[in-house]
Amino acid sequence: MTIETLSLAAGALLSLLFGYIPGVKGWFDAKDSTVKRLIMAAALLVVSLAVFGAGCAGLQIPGADIACSAQGAWMLLQVFLLALVANQSMYSITSASSAKKAAG
Repeated sequence: MTIETLSLAAGALLSLLFGYIPGVKGWFDAKDSTVKRLIMAAALLVVSLAVFGAGCAGLQIPGADIACSAQGAWMLLQVFLLALVANQSMYSITSASSAKKAAG
């Protein structure tokens, strides 16, 4: 698994978590759409920074080898953007409001 694949999977999984897990879904649905996007972006940023921090600490995460360097930080930004794309795409496909719009 590559870091890009892992990033895309993390974005999609976070979207599914906020869209389907009871409790989380109810809390998330009550938010304004702008706040929802910011929450998703913040969650992905935390995951991305945790992976980078693990690399700087010398921890090995299979498929997530990001060097603790300027080049690694640039790669982190790229995979963070990929995760955002996956997250927003998955959320727009799987959210209940999208299903209602498609049906109506």
